[in-house]
Amino acid sequence: MDKKIYQTTATKPRRTGAAARRVMFYSHDTFGLGHLRRSRTLAAAITQNDPQTSALILTGSPVAGRFTFPERVDHIRLPGVTKLSDGTYISQTLDMGIDDTTSLRAGLIQTAIERYEPDLLIVDKEPTGFRGELLPSLKWLNEHGRTRTVLGLRDVLDEPEVLAAEWARKGALRATEEHYDEIWVYGMRDVYDPTYKLPLSEKTRERMHWTGYLRREITDVADVPEKPYVLITPGGGGDGAAMVSLVLSAYEQDPTLKPDAMLVYGPFLSGDVRNGFDARVAKLNGRVVATGFDSRIESLFVGAEGVICMGGYNTFCEVLSFDKRAVIVPRTTPRLEQWLRASRAEEMGLIRMLDETRDGMTPQSMIDAIRNLPQQTKPSAANADGLLGGLDVVIQRANALMNREET
Repeated sequence: MDKKIYQTTATKPRRTGAAARRVMFYSHDTFGLGHLRRSRTLAAAITQNDPQTSALILTGSPVAGRFTFPERVDHIRLPGVTKLSDGTYISQTLDMGIDDTTSLRAGLIQTAIERYEPDLLIVDKEPTGFRGELLPSLKWLNEHGRTRTVLGLRDVLDEPEVLAAEWARKGALRATEEHYDEIWVYGMRDVYDPTYKLPLSEKTRERMHWTGYLRREITDVADVPEKPYVLITPGGGGDGAAMVSLVLSAYEQDPTLKPDAMLVYGPFLSGDVRNGFDARVAKLNGRVVATGFDSRIESLFVGAEGVICMGGYNTFCEVLSFDKRAVIVPRTTPRLEQWLRASRAEEMGLIRMLDETRDGMTPQSMIDAIRNLPQQTKPSAANADGLLGGLDVVIQRANALMNREET
């Protein structure tokens, strides 16, 4: 049975003559921090460039409230969902089925768009949104709106054949062709093309812009250890237990291993797993210091001698932005995204990858990686700075779209 999942308010008078601009971001955020952090970075850049611009982020992230947002940037938290091991989804907290939860989220998105009346809507990664929840709003905008629409893609999505099948199944190809004025790729074409093997039309490909990677800066200052340290970060942490355990094993096995480590678990590494790690950290007598989550992790990057991390997009941008020697330990499931990014970055001399097949995931391989960090070249030696023009291009393209300039 078809459900009515939104109700328009088209009779409300549209704002006219207002000089102020409004930008809306959508990030489905069913898991992890990546989409929210990327949207927050983009919103900060666009609003800081123009004091007459405000931004509103729609996010499903359960930790959105733990971040500070820049002036003139706010957020709406969509009801959260959780992915189960069998690939199905459930509501995080509401006593509702996933269909009803999706309908609720879709209605909130629709209402927010109609009431906020954005000049520009930037959608992160998912052309149709979570389970198609964005489609009603995109169709409404086609019929009623003056809002320009952008699909923003990170540099790597997944291996090409897997991604092509996923987009075909979700109707993402059709949505991209029909509903978006531009596609922004937050990377460089000569590094990786996330749309490789996607059967997009030439007309749609002409609307693509490679922005470059998104430079990060310190937004909120945090205290950092006074002694030299290696920063250990699994990003959001939900899939980082294996990497964290390997790092702790390295310090446990080699009592002379230096520098000491600053470990940031991430907000999604918790419960019994976190308790077990805390017990191991306590036995290392201060050689490893651990914290659960720090939204000001940029400061910890700046102070670090080097970084051991997973291969998520935001962490990679931070490694480049703060010019840190890094060893990336990429996950390979459920997507090859991190492995593909790390492998290409290693080829370019930007980082070193700890590869399970080539290097082995053993305490000794991690000991060697940490000990060899001082001998690694920094990303700047491989011209990493030339990759980091993304925010400037985003600002330029956002202004062009809101000014309705020809592309």
